[in-house]
Amino acid sequence: MQEKKKILLLTTGGTIASVPGGEGLEPHRAEVLERELQQLGTYYDITVRDVMCLDSSNIRPEEWQFIATEVFNQRAGFDGVVVSHGTDTMAYTASAVTFMLPDIDVPVVFTGSQLPLLDVLSDGPDNLRTAFAMAASGKPGVFLAFDRKIMLGCRAVKVRASGFSAFESINARYAGIVSNLGLVLDEQVLPKCQRPARLCPEISKDVFLLKLTPGMNPAVFDMLAAMGYKGIVVEAFGLGGINFLGRGLRGIQRAVEDGISVVVTTQCLYDSSDLRVYQVGNKLLDLGVVQARDMTSEAAMTKLMWGLGQGYGQAQIAELFSQNIAGEISTG
Repeated sequence: MQEKKKILLLTTGGTIASVPGGEGLEPHRAEVLERELQQLGTYYDITVRDVMCLDSSNIRPEEWQFIATEVFNQRAGFDGVVVSHGTDTMAYTASAVTFMLPDIDVPVVFTGSQLPLLDVLSDGPDNLRTAFAMAASGKPGVFLAFDRKIMLGCRAVKVRASGFSAFESINARYAGIVSNLGLVLDEQVLPKCQRPARLCPEISKDVFLLKLTPGMNPAVFDMLAAMGYKGIVVEAFGLGGINFLGRGLRGIQRAVEDGISVVVTTQCLYDSSDLRVYQVGNKLLDLGVVQARDMTSEAAMTKLMWGLGQGYGQAQIAELFSQNIAGEISTG
C-alpha cells in the first residue's frame, strides 16, 4: 500500500467551521471538522492545529503575518499545508501570504465553504477534498481551492456571496481542476521556485485602496497623505482613466512628491490597466505613478503593503510592480 501523504491542516475559523449561535453563525474550533477529517484520514495522514478562530471579516494584516509564520515554521515533515479560512477575506489572505512566503517549497492551499460543514448540503466537504488533493500534489506555491478548481492565491477573487462557485481566477487560467481524470494541473500556471524558501512577513498597514467615482473630490489625496498613508492603490476607470482634470493631477503629484507610492489598477475585473493609451494615463506615468496591469485589486494592495513592509522606496516599488513574483501579473 502506498504511504499516505502527510498534510498539515491549520484552521482559522470561518463559515466552514461555524455553528448556529444566538446572534447567527459563529466560528468554532477544529472539532466541527471532525466527521469530514475522519473520512479524509483514509487517504491522508492529517495533523490538525487550530491557529485562530475568527470570522474572516475580522482577519487583519497581523493575522496574515501569523498565518504565514505558522505555515513556514510548521511545514517541515509535511507534504503540504491546508488552511481553512472564511471566504469573505480569503483572497486578501491568500494573496498576502503569497508575497510573505517567496519560493515556498510545499503546496499551501486555502479553502473554506459557503455553507457550514454541519449543514447536510454544505460545499465544505468537496472543497476540503480538493484542497487536500492539491496539498498532496507535490507542487509548491500558494493556492486557493474552491468549487473543484485550483487557482493561484494571488489571482483569486471572491465574485459571489452565496453561490458555491464563489471564487474565480482573474486574468489567469486555473492552476488545476477536478474532473473525471482526478486533479488535473496546468503546469504552465504553477509557480516555479527559484531560490530556497523564505519567510518575509513584514508588511505595512499604511496602504489605502481608493475606488474612483465620477466627481470625486481630488483633495482626498491630500487627506490620505495627512493621515500618514505611505501607499495608495487607485481603482481607476477602464484602462486607468482618472476623472481629475488639472487640479486633480496636482493632488496625485503632491502625493508622489511626498514619498507616497501611488499604484493605479482598473475597476474592470477582467482586464488590465494600461496608462500608455490615453493622455491622462501618460501624464500619470510622468508623475511617477505605477500601473498594476492585470493584477487583482487584492494582489495590488497586498503587494504594495508587502513592498513597503520590506522598506522599499518609490523606485523599488516601481521595480517590484514590474516583476512577476508568483504569477500575479501576466508577462506576455
